[in-house]
Amino acid sequence: MTKSEIKFLAGPQKRWQEFVFSFKVMSEFIKGFRALHFVGPCVTIFGSARFKDGHPYYEKTEELAGRIAQMGFTIMTGGGPGIMEAANKGAKDVGGRSVGCNIVLPMEQKPNPYLDKWVNIKYFFVRKTLLIKYSYAFVVMPGGFGTLDEYFEALTLIQTKKIAEFPIVIFDKTFHSDLVQHIAMMKSKGTISEEDDELFLVTDSVDEAVAYIQKHSIAKFDLQPEKPYKPFKWLFERG
Repeated sequence: MTKSEIKFLAGPQKRWQEFVFSFKVMSEFIKGFRALHFVGPCVTIFGSARFKDGHPYYEKTEELAGRIAQMGFTIMTGGGPGIMEAANKGAKDVGGRSVGCNIVLPMEQKPNPYLDKWVNIKYFFVRKTLLIKYSYAFVVMPGGFGTLDEYFEALTLIQTKKIAEFPIVIFDKTFHSDLVQHIAMMKSKGTISEEDDELFLVTDSVDEAVAYIQKHSIAKFDLQPEKPYKPFKWLFERG
């Protein structure tokens, strides 16, 4: 964490420090909005940064991202290596558009080389908001704490109707079997609603995932090719 994050999470600070931090957060949001305003309808793919090129999860992500990009979506990721890189690479390989919200970390996570556009964000909560804001579907590939955090953030926003009921695909049944069992247990204990397990699809099939996104995103929300926004030169915008 940065020093400002450590101070923020330590509890109440001096009023001036809180005021300054609020403006830093606002500036991060504005930077993200400016960078991503022209990216078009996205599908965000979450997953681990730790899988290298050649790993089965990497290759499957590349294939799936390519198929989704061919549907007309921009592929959005966290911008880093591993699954994120595979998703952006898959989009680029088929001539699709590829963007990233890269998190600034002490170990210096660098944007992967398959991004048409990216923005560097200091705060995780700002980054999560941006990843969700521009997306019409979400794909959860094998990952760690961060991937699950992003998945449950999107799922909670859909469950509580803070955002529209966009489709969520959880890919790889074996890897996510314990997660699916835990969700079933929560349903049996009444901590989630009976219909909440209908908010996502668990699959091993690229074809099934693509068809699910087609039905529950493109068809459901009647997505049409958008008339692109024109950048305002006086705001120093770039498309």
